[in-house]
Amino acid sequence: MNSEKQRTVEKSKARIYVAATVILCLSVASFFYFRARSADEAAKANVFRDSKIGRGDISITIRSTGSVAPENRLEIKPPIAGRVETVLVREGERVRKSQILAWMSSTERAAVLDAARSKGTEEVARWEELYRATPVLSPINGTVILRSVEPGQTFSSTDSILVLSDRLTIKAQVDETDLAQVKKGLKASVTLDAYPRDPIPATVSRIAFEATTVSNVTMYVVFVTPDLASETMRSGMTATVNFDVASKRDVVVVPNDALKVESDGSSSVLLLANGERTKVPVTVGLTDGKYTEVLSGLKEGDVVSARMIGEASLERANNPFMPSRPRAPRSSGGGSGGRSGG
Repeated sequence: MNSEKQRTVEKSKARIYVAATVILCLSVASFFYFRARSADEAAKANVFRDSKIGRGDISITIRSTGSVAPENRLEIKPPIAGRVETVLVREGERVRKSQILAWMSSTERAAVLDAARSKGTEEVARWEELYRATPVLSPINGTVILRSVEPGQTFSSTDSILVLSDRLTIKAQVDETDLAQVKKGLKASVTLDAYPRDPIPATVSRIAFEATTVSNVTMYVVFVTPDLASETMRSGMTATVNFDVASKRDVVVVPNDALKVESDGSSSVLLLANGERTKVPVTVGLTDGKYTEVLSGLKEGDVVSARMIGEASLERANNPFMPSRPRAPRSSGGGSGGRSGG
């Protein structure tokens, strides 16, 4: 009796296992079947995103990094060896041409004065009158960027006691592919890493003729000079330079994903009107990579369509168990300003 009951239980278990296996196989087959069919239908269907044409600003900039350095760095070296008696300037101080920067004694004068000090102040004063100190003059109008001596310090004729700069400039590294857009006189904005909230207006003063290679990329040094002297700039600072290549204000713009470039180089859009989409040729101008200026073919208020398969469509195509819901078209204007590309 027990053995018969045991056989009945085993047969029931076997039926359950078989049924579960069949159900699992059918579920897997259904999943892949509906997934393939939904993906195929989604690929064939045209899914659009509609955008309302508006007005906005287009700005094209080229960004590069650089460092602050003197445009002309001039080391002041004495004509003879000796000792510094007095230094009249400090770092950061503006000086003019022929201004006295320091007084120095030759080695012989320093020895005479040291010997006179052992005989009293009157003897020192007499020799100071007879044997005058030598002035160190500024050869240019500029700024003291380095003071390397103090009174009483001795030096040789090869030592620089002061370093002057006529003005500080920014040496920016520009990729050769962008160099054609950078011209002398082009306006730029300089942001020092030390003062990121204080941009400095500047102008391209010159472009180097010889290239340098940085990480296998050919770069050219572009010298950018601030329009006004900045108290925050220091030699050696790291800076970011944005070159203002071109800009348009308050123009009709179209999203780039709604713009199609034809094989002949012309451009067109899908214009949505009265529930129908029509291919319309357009003439375009500046582009910042996200929006493009429209010169003709569209007007403010028009609605254009970008053909695409949205993320939700792709998700439904990959998941047959996800219900399909209609999605209202979104509208986006092109009126936000301050965009920059390049």
